[in-house]
Amino acid sequence: MADNMDKSIEEVAHIYKALSNPRRIAIILFLMHQPNRVSVSTITSALDLSQPIVSKQLNVLYRYQIVSKQKRGLSVLYTVDDPHIVEMIQDMMEHVKHEMVGKPHPKNLF
Repeated sequence: MADNMDKSIEEVAHIYKALSNPRRIAIILFLMHQPNRVSVSTITSALDLSQPIVSKQLNVLYRYQIVSKQKRGLSVLYTVDDPHIVEMIQDMMEHVKHEMVGKPHPKNLF
């Protein structure tokens, strides 16, 4: 049992590490607000990042099943593929809003 817990904790740490890059967060946030899958070129234009940077970050996110991809002709289209990650990022954005203005956090946590 402890071995499974250790593996789970290690995987959680890997996912948090994947989410620790501001460019990856920006890509996820952008994808969260898209009604359909989008191409790398759409992401590069919207976020003003180079194609190699976006492709590298998408590969990391894909490896951890945070985004999915679909090949359509010569293009590869991406979308966020994990509702847990979407919820985490939305919650963290709310946390940051509180933190930036010095508001206390809700006390009714449980």
